Parts: sequence; C-alpha cells; structure tokens
Amino acid sequence: MKMIEVYRASGESEALIIKGLLESNGIPCFLKSNVAPSVHVFAIDGMVKIMVDESMAEEAKRLITRDSDNA
Repeated sequence: MKMIEVYRASGESEALIIKGLLESNGIPCFLKSNVAPSVHVFAIDGMVKIMVDESMAEEAKRLITRDSDNA
C-alpha cells in the first residue's frame, strides 16, 4: 500500500475536518507532520498533510474539492 498526500491543511482544526470528511465517505486517511511528536503532534505553521492510499487519492481529492466549493 502506497500512501500519498492529497491535501495540505492550514492547521490542526482544518486537518481534522478534512479527515472526518474523507473517513465519513469510506476513505481511510492519516495526518502527517514534519514536527517531532515529542514537540507537538501537529505543526503550528500549517504543515499538516492528509495522506491516503494511492488507489483512493483521486476520489479523496474530488471530495475535498467538492466540499470546499460548497463552503
């Protein structure tokens, strides 16, 4: 299974919203940050990446785009 980035969130709150959107549509995902976990789980500067399996990446991007268009 190859995980790829489908979205880069501007912070923890946005990342959790996107994660919820994807998971509620049957797309498992995880959040990735370059900040060491011992410092903080999420990056303060918005470097939270949403990662999904490569086979679900196109559907994930479509959902994120559709959701942001409706916001």
